[in-house]
Amino acid sequence: MKTIKIKLKRSLIGKPKDHKDTVKALGLRKINHVVEHKDTPQIRGMIRKIDYMVELID
Repeated sequence: MKTIKIKLKRSLIGKPKDHKDTVKALGLRKINHVVEHKDTPQIRGMIRKIDYMVELID
């Protein structure tokens, strides 16, 4: 299965709790931290929820 890399590009300070929980569930910790996940509909939905805070890396 294809994988995607996700990079946290904005701080969690002042963000809603559910957005912070989504970032934590993706395994992102600090700004510029990159994680790799399988490209599934569940992961895509999480990315869509916090799309203003993350960046997809090719």
